[in-house]
Amino acid sequence: MKEEVRSLLMAGVGGQGILRASDILCEVMMEEGYDVKKSEVHGMAQRGGCVTSHVLFGRKVYSPLAKKGDVDIFLSFEKMETLRYLDYLKENGLVIINIEEIYPPSVNLGDVPYPQDVIHRVFDLFKTAVSVDAGDLANQAGNRRTSNTALLGVLSNYLDLDISSWEKVLKKSFPEKTVGVNLKAFRLGRKLFNDQ
Repeated sequence: MKEEVRSLLMAGVGGQGILRASDILCEVMMEEGYDVKKSEVHGMAQRGGCVTSHVLFGRKVYSPLAKKGDVDIFLSFEKMETLRYLDYLKENGLVIINIEEIYPPSVNLGDVPYPQDVIHRVFDLFKTAVSVDAGDLANQAGNRRTSNTALLGVLSNYLDLDISSWEKVLKKSFPEKTVGVNLKAFRLGRKLFNDQ
């Protein structure tokens, strides 16, 4: 186990399963023997507002929050939310972007346009960035609501955590009737970049 503390930020909007995903990630890290601290900001989550979760892990972690410029991995569940929190990422950090667009009320009302070229803007700023259609992976798995689990599968490629720990935690994190579809979504996300 490495001595240094690493940090991960998840961001998106209410209803995307961000908090469940961060809970699963923390459980996997504890299963692997890491000290883990987590902090969440729910905002107006039930109304589609911003939701973030900071996860810090290492041999010993003292704070649940990462400072701006200190995040190693940023997992963005929604494109526009990527732009809101990019300043938290280290210069050499990794960005994983779900290509889903969820329009806030101001965009739906026509007051402001949805930002254009989000993916290109992020790729121009960070050398290590990947985009993912988590909704498509979830549909392939058989349930659109598993896109958060598919994103965890993608993320698992960039963390030194044993696959058996991931699967053990996933199996106990969902009702029995949805375990299979969530495992499938996770495996599809994991396989996405293993095949390239």
